[in-house]
Amino acid sequence: QVRLVESGGGLVQAGGSLRLSCAFSGLTFSGYAIGWFRQAPGKERESVAAISYSGSSTYYADSVKGRFTISRDNAKNTVYLQMNSLKPEDTAVYYCAASPDRIAVTTTRYNYWGQGTQVTVSS
Repeated sequence: QVRLVESGGGLVQAGGSLRLSCAFSGLTFSGYAIGWFRQAPGKERESVAAISYSGSSTYYADSVKGRFTISRDNAKNTVYLQMNSLKPEDTAVYYCAASPDRIAVTTTRYNYWGQGTQVTVSS
């Protein structure tokens, strides 16, 4: 059974940092691209960042470029999202997901999803 579990969310002041983790189990982790998505109340789920199965390629949404960094540790079956210089508009539930593609951006390319972790940035 494939399972993705996010952790690391919380409440932080604007300008602060958080590191999200996504623990993956149930399939060969190194065969899947991993993406981070977020969904704020009343808004559609949007892509934040993605990393290829080897870790050699990454994608970032324009809104987070230069502030967020995605990385993966295939030995630990874990993907991280380091979030710096957080802004109130980053407040959302953050989800990680797995795709069999080399790297993917759209939600439709992701087969497996975690339950999400709340990130709240206060002004």
